[in-house]
Amino acid sequence: MATKNKYSDQELTEFEGLINKKLTVALEQLDYYLKQIEVLADSPEAKVKGLDDGIGTIESERLYTMASRQRKLIHHLENAKVRIKNKTYGICRESGKLISKARLRAVPHATLSIEAKQKR
Repeated sequence: MATKNKYSDQELTEFEGLINKKLTVALEQLDYYLKQIEVLADSPEAKVKGLDDGIGTIESERLYTMASRQRKLIHHLENAKVRIKNKTYGICRESGKLISKARLRAVPHATLSIEAKQKR
């Protein structure tokens, strides 16, 4: 039996659906974080900078970090959709072998197999 070197169109469609769901959630979370940043920036405490500014700054930094992570995730998910369109989705970028379905279901934007990831 020949080794499978790419996923079928049906499998790619399944993964695309999963990616679209995760992308929707990630975009909603990003929107939430951005709104929280806006609320924090518009609060009266933000306008009066005093000695007790630490808590607001920490919260603001936390929200910016979370928003940045969401942007990065969104970017990875969008890149995965491009790989689906190009029919290169699910192929490990180091070994050239297929990434397991279980891994792709857990991390749909993965570009490395578990074996390749562990070698890093």
